Amino acid sequence: MGVFRRLSDLLKANVNDLIDRAEDPEKMVKQIIIDMQTELTKATQNYGKAKASERLAEKKYLDAQKISSDWEAKAKAALAKGDQDLAKQALARKVKADEDVANYKEMFDSISSQTDAIGDQVEVLKAKLEEAKSRQAMLIARSQMADTQKSLAKAAGTFDPNSSFEKFQRMEDKVVRKEAEAAAFTEIAGDALGGGSGDELKDTFNQLASDAKVDAELERLMAEMNGGAPKDAE
Repeated sequence: MGVFRRLSDLLKANVNDLIDRAEDPEKMVKQIIIDMQTELTKATQNYGKAKASERLAEKKYLDAQKISSDWEAKAKAALAKGDQDLAKQALARKVKADEDVANYKEMFDSISSQTDAIGDQVEVLKAKLEEAKSRQAMLIARSQMADTQKSLAKAAGTFDPNSSFEKFQRMEDKVVRKEAEAAAFTEIAGDALGGGSGDELKDTFNQLASDAKVDAELERLMAEMNGGAPKDAE
């Protein structure tokens, strides 16, 4: 029964406690199932051996019963012929066979009891293994969810909204400065390309046109005041 010592430990183990202490719960859960499967395989093999021993003990027990019955039948046949000495010899063999019957019966009962116990343990392990398999996905999902919540909690604990907003504000100010610099460079470049003698000449002609209009208006006004018409009108 020593082979079931580890099996018993697994059956009594608190799976949740093992998970709590494990560095990687997912790997631990999978390893537990592998261990239970290994133990089930070993237990099944030993159960098969126990059943073989039980059948052998049963066969010896039944054979001893048959031998006892045969010697009793021979003793009856000897008595039927009136041969008491031969009947006694047959009965002596029967007594020996009866002792074997008792011994094999005791052996058979003991092995049968142990085999039944092993069979019960195998069934318990099967049930536990099936339960562990059915809970495996759920436990792994819970472990992953806990990791996610832990990561989010850590992120929330180290997140400084004021500091982050200040960084954002600095980036916005930097962009504004870059835009202002770009506008200034554009204005300077425009002055360099379109300024100088070209603009002065244009201004000169514009001034001449304006002066001509002023002169025309002056001449018109003087003519009206003198009671005459402008020269252009004549």
